[in-house]
Amino acid sequence: MKKVYLDNASTTAVRTEVIQEMTKVMTEDFGNPSSTHSFGRNAKSILELSRKSIAKHLNITAQEIIFTSCGTEANNWILRSAVKDLKVKRIITSKIEHHAVLYTLMALQSEYSIQVDYVAVKPNGEIDITDLVQLLSQETKTLVSLMHVNNETGTILDLERVGRICKQYSVLFHSDTVQSIGKTKIDLHAIPIDFIVASAHKFHGPKGVGFAFVRKNSGLQPIFYGGEQEKGLRAGTEALHQIAGMAKALEYSYTNLETERAFILDLKNYLVTQLEFEFPGFLINGTVDGFYNMLNVLLPFSEDKTAMILFHLDMKGIAVSRGSACQSGTIKPSHVLAEMLSPEDLKKPSLRISLSHYNTKEDIDLLVEALKSI
Repeated sequence: MKKVYLDNASTTAVRTEVIQEMTKVMTEDFGNPSSTHSFGRNAKSILELSRKSIAKHLNITAQEIIFTSCGTEANNWILRSAVKDLKVKRIITSKIEHHAVLYTLMALQSEYSIQVDYVAVKPNGEIDITDLVQLLSQETKTLVSLMHVNNETGTILDLERVGRICKQYSVLFHSDTVQSIGKTKIDLHAIPIDFIVASAHKFHGPKGVGFAFVRKNSGLQPIFYGGEQEKGLRAGTEALHQIAGMAKALEYSYTNLETERAFILDLKNYLVTQLEFEFPGFLINGTVDGFYNMLNVLLPFSEDKTAMILFHLDMKGIAVSRGSACQSGTIKPSHVLAEMLSPEDLKKPSLRISLSHYNTKEDIDLLVEALKSI
């Protein structure tokens, strides 16, 4: 039985070249970057070259990249420090953000009594920009936190437009860009944004490493304390092999971006065509022109088939998701789709199918045949 992996929004296969880079660093470059001897200096060189490489792809300075363990850590740090150290009194977000943002804000509300306002979400999953502007009319020290590409539906936020609006109202702007870094070009020199985050495992790098972009002179303070690594903002010996792997993965992702995007988009269009032919009643959750590697579909199946659909597909060797990987093991409905669908449609099976350049049209055919057999 051929295994079919169509859950690339939750994690991706690590590129062979990345594994080779990490193996080399673990084998040959095991020094501590904070040590002053030759082993440490060599490790420090790899660390800073990785930082420069990542910064180059985003058109920023290397000093604005802070390495973390993942996007969740980076989100927690940025939001918490914004409240604690930058004295933000109000955060505007949406109810379709990742739980790394939503749960952090709930904790900050409890601890600091900050004001949290939720911008309206349209039925297609887009943020209502008009409502955002109305919310910004209040004169309170504010941070806006809105994700670039929704991790369940692939709906895209216009980063540049929202950035300009935030600048106009003199508020801070943070965006969870975990689903878009490495998959689309982001020029942080041109976009007025203060903070973004990334996780390497979303763009064919290793798990357990990510980074935050922190606009220089932001005033953020560390979330925990220890050594002086990462300019004193993120204590702890750096995971050098993972950082080097992340830099290599991002380099390959952007070098091959146009070719791989065209290939993946062709697969997505083929998927839509096949679903239209076999399941005429299916609907797309979100916008038709959502992010090119992701499709969230509402299938015309009865409610009784909803609970077992992932199990059925898994038995046939096919990996997809009903929502974000962080919550796919629970029977709770997706908090994202709950904002978009009617109570009746929410009970029906919705699948998130997310693609990479490792997929083929045969993978799509196997998925469709498996769905037909349910």
